[in-house]
Amino acid sequence: MLMGRRAEQAVLEQLLARAQGGDSGVLVVRGEAGIGKSALLQHMRETAVAMGFAVQDAAGVEAEAEFAFAGLHQLCAPFLARAVELPEPQQAALGVAFGLREGAAPDRFLVGLAVLSLLAEDGPLLCVVDDAQWLDQASAQVLAFVARRVGAERVVMVFVLRDPGATDVEAFSGLPELRLAGLGASDAQTLLATAVRAPLDDVVRDRIVAEARGNPLALLELPRGAPAVQFAGGFELPDVVSVPRRIENGFQRRANSLPADARMLLVVAAAEPTGDAALLWRAAAELGIAREAAAPAEAAGLLEFDFRVRFRHPLVRSAVYRAATPTDRRRAHGALAAVTDQQVDPDRRAWHRAQAVVGTDEDAAAELERSAGRARARGGLAAAAAFLKRAAELTPGPAVRAERALEAAHAKHEAGAPEALELLAVAAAGPLDAVAQARLQLLNARIAFHGARGGEGPRMLLDAAKTLAPLDPALSRETYLDALDAAIVTGDRGPGGVRAVADAARAAPAPPESPRPVDLLLDGLVTTFTQGYAAGVPGLRRALDAFNRHERDDHALNDGDDRRWLWLAGRTAMSVFDDQMVHALAARHVRLAREAGALATLPAALLVQSVMLVLSGDFSRAAEQTAIAAATRTVPVLHGQLILAAWRGRSDETTEVHATMVRDAVGRGGRTEDFLAQYAMAVLHNGLGDYPAALVAATRAFESDELTHSNLAHSELIEAACRSGRPEHATAALDQLSSRALASGTPWGLGLAARSRALVSTGPAAEEYYREAIEQLRNCRVATQLARTHLVYGEWLRRQGRRQGARQQLRTAHQMLSDMGAEAFAARAARELRATGEHPRSRSAQPSDALTAQELTIARLVATGATSREVGAQLFLSPRTIEAHLRSIFRKLSITSRRQLRDLRLP
Repeated sequence: MLMGRRAEQAVLEQLLARAQGGDSGVLVVRGEAGIGKSALLQHMRETAVAMGFAVQDAAGVEAEAEFAFAGLHQLCAPFLARAVELPEPQQAALGVAFGLREGAAPDRFLVGLAVLSLLAEDGPLLCVVDDAQWLDQASAQVLAFVARRVGAERVVMVFVLRDPGATDVEAFSGLPELRLAGLGASDAQTLLATAVRAPLDDVVRDRIVAEARGNPLALLELPRGAPAVQFAGGFELPDVVSVPRRIENGFQRRANSLPADARMLLVVAAAEPTGDAALLWRAAAELGIAREAAAPAEAAGLLEFDFRVRFRHPLVRSAVYRAATPTDRRRAHGALAAVTDQQVDPDRRAWHRAQAVVGTDEDAAAELERSAGRARARGGLAAAAAFLKRAAELTPGPAVRAERALEAAHAKHEAGAPEALELLAVAAAGPLDAVAQARLQLLNARIAFHGARGGEGPRMLLDAAKTLAPLDPALSRETYLDALDAAIVTGDRGPGGVRAVADAARAAPAPPESPRPVDLLLDGLVTTFTQGYAAGVPGLRRALDAFNRHERDDHALNDGDDRRWLWLAGRTAMSVFDDQMVHALAARHVRLAREAGALATLPAALLVQSVMLVLSGDFSRAAEQTAIAAATRTVPVLHGQLILAAWRGRSDETTEVHATMVRDAVGRGGRTEDFLAQYAMAVLHNGLGDYPAALVAATRAFESDELTHSNLAHSELIEAACRSGRPEHATAALDQLSSRALASGTPWGLGLAARSRALVSTGPAAEEYYREAIEQLRNCRVATQLARTHLVYGEWLRRQGRRQGARQQLRTAHQMLSDMGAEAFAARAARELRATGEHPRSRSAQPSDALTAQELTIARLVATGATSREVGAQLFLSPRTIEAHLRSIFRKLSITSRRQLRDLRLP
């Protein structure tokens, strides 16, 4: 009954209308149990069918929350026949996720792209995911990803969440919400009248309405559980128990009043989450329960039997299961295990069997361990962790129990679950052999670093590396590099700082005769931080060359752990001012992440590429990378947005992203996020000409090992100090930048150093340095710094009274900065030009200016000859969405074909 829900109905009907017209819609419907979510969604289904929609339902089930992709499989099952039409990587990811084929664990975002392609094929389509708070973690993340990418599809996705819920709520955060409140007093009284046929006096009626607090299910169920005498003498006073809990208690009382066999049948149904009626009857037969036992349960309005078993409300299932005695629950699971086909559904059989055990059982534990292996292979880390945790509990042998607890802790940590430390405590009780003890120590260190991002993490990683040295030299060396990278990232210059960690890493085991790129990188960084930059550069170049050589042998890099170090290798290339190497390694990292389906690691790769694109003056492509990374909703997206906004000179946007980063950094204890934010603010303020503010921010940024390692902070600090009239504050940064530039010998480094010396110099020496800087920077890809050099040189010339020369430099600077979109620096150049008596020319409009960043990306890709399906795979959009964008692009550019698009000169 949809009493009092007219506004909510209108919202849902509008979603359907938009989708029928060619758009998409996404909505999260929230509310407490019994508030009317199911009734509202049933109305939406009926409306959708009447409008010509196909309707597909799925539902989270509490007992299914440990089965990876179980909820997603419910939604996609009717569409799987079309999977053969998907690109092979998507076919493979979906097949492995659903256990239909063997293969490496699929990345969840690649699975999401496959699901997006399946759902977008037909339309209009309504997808309703009920009880989403009980979805397994993998399904929740994939479905949220799909919801954010449906774009121009004729698809409506509705997620129904119970408040409070226990799902990965973060997965659905940011999606449009509709929160259901209780009914108003008038509607509540009307609904109550339909539930209680006997006359009610006003006091009793008002007491019931007050206690139900507008909850429709409470209005229907609370009177059913009340003795008839209370309707004459008054309803019981409200107590501290919540309405959903009171409703659940009412269902429990109703179930407890049934005959024993009917109660047991209810317990079996509650323990069997798939609703498979045939399976339920086989389990009932195993327990000696006749089919006639279902009649009292149906008559009590608790559930109904058909091809599927359906409880009247999810609260009935939870009420029945919680009210059952431990013995009855074990009997139910035991019967279900006995009748579940081990060949068809081995994991569910193993889970039921495990719940039926009293005490320990090695056979059941081993079966769960095998299930964990299958879950991990499908990419279900949370499921694997749950299986292993229960396996450890069932293991009789202390040594094997400790090993399984350690594996469960690893899986929990990888899945982002908080119970990893509890399992580590179980594992630590042992006994563990030396290798396992070292692995425990390493995991403890990683948890500490990722949890607090403080100085304790690098120290703990160092201890783990020392322990591993005699046991696993290769892993020990990687752990030393982990510790060093952690020290760089945290920015802590205390006992856990970079120099201290690098000193300790000198004790790492010797590299093998044929060192891996990761071995060379460790040695190069250790030398750099212990013996000085100049001493370390040759080793760093050898390491980068080794990574670059692997570019011709992707198979070698994919098969080892070296691929995960491309992130650090790209940042190291920045530290030696090798712009070509940064571009090459970043592009390769992005490509390998895509090809491997490792889209969870893609944002970090895109961040390095985005930063380099910004420094190269290619802001539009940098914006594309940030937009692509945003599909995964991960932290590096903010970093990319911040740097791009700062270089564009967009004060409000930069300030807003900066505030978010600083707030998040405080929550995680991460200082580098704050330092990076300060660097961006220094760029912004230098562009705006607010040099004192730039000096404050740049000075803070220069305190970071990460930013001094990547050489981002030096030139901002030097320019801010000199323009603020406080050149003494630039001394340390200038000395370090000059020595690094000399050691690197690259045009990028030498150009920045020459410009910085020009800023602190006077007379002919300053002009010589400016000219040297321009000559050097012309020979590298860092166009932003070349443009800024023309700017500061022009400013200097104007102050020397040399207007003609100043105009030439400022004109060049203004043109370059305007073309790349560095708005604040371009405005600064324009102000200087006007001071020379010349009015800067406005940038001529280009046809592509009318395109959004995403449209420009699509136009570029289509111009290369890529199909809509290929472009969609690149941008995590469906082919139909690409076609919709193309129609907009054609309209804005006044063209009608892809061939014409190829003929345009797009920026």
